[in-house]
Order: sequence, then C-alpha cells, then structure tokens
Amino acid sequence: MKQAIMYQPGQIEIREIPDLKASNLKDDEVLLHIKRIGVCGSDIHVFHGEHPATPFPVVQGHEYSGLVVAVGSGVSIARPGMKATARPQLTCGKCGPCKRGQYNACQELRVQGFQAPGVAQDLFIIPEDRLIILDDEMSYEQGAMVEPTAVGAHSTRRASDLNGKNVVVSGAGTIGNLVAQFAIARGAKNVLITDVSDFRLTKAKECGIENVLNVAKESFENGIKRIFGDNGFQTGFEAAGVQESLDVLIANVEKGGEVIILGVYAQNPKINMYFLGEHELNVFGSMMYLHEDYLEAAKLISTGEITVKPLISKHFPFNKYIDAYKYIEKMADQTMKIIIDVND
Repeated sequence: MKQAIMYQPGQIEIREIPDLKASNLKDDEVLLHIKRIGVCGSDIHVFHGEHPATPFPVVQGHEYSGLVVAVGSGVSIARPGMKATARPQLTCGKCGPCKRGQYNACQELRVQGFQAPGVAQDLFIIPEDRLIILDDEMSYEQGAMVEPTAVGAHSTRRASDLNGKNVVVSGAGTIGNLVAQFAIARGAKNVLITDVSDFRLTKAKECGIENVLNVAKESFENGIKRIFGDNGFQTGFEAAGVQESLDVLIANVEKGGEVIILGVYAQNPKINMYFLGEHELNVFGSMMYLHEDYLEAAKLISTGEITVKPLISKHFPFNKYIDAYKYIEKMADQTMKIIIDVND
C-alpha cells in the first residue's frame, strides 16, 4: 500500500509499504480504508520544521475519514461498510489527568501525525475505544472535518454556560470559525468573530456567523460597541495565536468574564496581570478534545447545526501531497481547509 512520509522539513515522498490485513487485527481493533485527510496549521508547522514536539521522519494525518473494512473479534460498535473517523490521541491511562478523565492533557500524550505515525496511507488500524462511527449520509469530506470541529466543541465546553451571553471569537480561520459556530449552537445571544482577512470573514458569514469585524479596518473597541452596544461581551475565545488578539480580549471582556485560549503562539504571549486581577477574570486553556466532543461534533455536522462545506477550499490527490502544502504556502490568504483524497 502507498504511504506519504515526511523525511525532513519540506520533503514528502510517496512510498510503498506492506499491506495491513484483517489478520493483523487484535480483538479490539478496526481496519480502516482511509478516504480523506485534512491538512491543518500544525501540519504546516511540521512541514517548515517549526513544530517543537515532532521528530523526523514522520507520517502525518490526524484529521481523516475512512471506511471500515474489517473488525477484530471483540469489536461491538463497528462492522465492515461503515464510515468512521477516530481520535488521534495516544494516552498512558495512568497519570493524574488520565485518571480524572482529562486524558486530552495526558502527561505522556502522543498525537498520531506528530509524535506517532499518522494515517497518510491506504489502510490504518485503530482501537475501538477511539473510533467514531459516522452516519451513512455524511460525506468523507465531512468526516475529515470532525477532528477540527471537536476542537470547537471542547473549547466551548471549557467556558461556563454560554446560553444568553455575548461572545467574541478572535481569529476566523477554520478553528475560530468552528468555535463561533459552536457558541451559536450552545445558545449564545450574540457571537462576533474578528480577523484581519475579509476572505475568512466572508467564509464565516457563509457558515451562519452574522457578526464579523475586520480589525484591520475598524478598531476592536468600536466593533464591540457597534455589535453589542452597552452590554459588551462576557466570554472571549482567542483562536488566532496573536498577542494583540489576546490583549484586546483581556482588556475588553466584561469584568468577571472569561477568556479561553486555544490559539497556538509562535512566541509565548504576555498577559496583562492588572486586568486579570483587578477585573477578576477567568482565563482557561483548551487542549484538543475528549471522546464526547468527537461524538458531539459528528452529530452536529450530520444534523447541519455545524456547517463545514464552505471551509473546504480545495482537494489534492494523494500522489500530489506535497503540492497541497505548497498551495497553502502560496495561497494562505485565500485558503481555509485543504483535503487530501487518499482513495475514492
């Protein structure tokens, strides 16, 4: 079977490796025929050699969908012919976070596609406890979008009840877009998404996020006043990974409010401790997702409450894997999610 491997930064090669077969399965394992893989910002960091926790060579691929082709004798939730995806987290199950159910922050966490081999190949084996079955009506493209959607599900659960609150999401890339959609789904009164890109903000509107603000054209403070009036906002999500973005959220969120940070920063940001203390703010980090977040993400995509189609910018065939990365480099300002077609 074919496999894409990144031997070093900027170098992806397609090679042939032995097929995986049903006879390779343990009792609790499932054999997937991989169909679609999404490329995310972290993958691009690896491609540039800028991801501090990813050694080379590496097989990427952590956002994906596939077809179940075989199951182990002890598997109960899957059967051949079903569509599926799975969480890429490898956890120890023994550390404090794992024991209290916070395995997304496992002390020994490894993520497939980064610290462990990912799914960029024809066939892949997954244990049943990380598998998520997709509705037959879902496309493989939608299935590959469950992973980033689960990030939105988890981060919005990190906040206190969003029902009836005004919410600001800073950063209108794929993750910020999905966070904003989840905030709406969780009953937020008004949701505003900000960015410096009209392209990304237009995509937000296509996904049902009505309130947008280009902070390169209008100040954050003026935009907040225009959208929320005197009520301001109670919860902010920082999904841009930009210092200025974090600054304005901390400075302008309602006193006693909260800011959830899920952006990835090239350099460690500073937090205004005066605002944090004097305004008695709650600031939380958000790391990946739990299994229930995956299940919720798949459900809301299936029901149409979360829209992902406008986020898919372009498809590339598997044998053009490296071209997908080069396209993202060249067209970053006009690109949301790139999909690799592994098999049809």
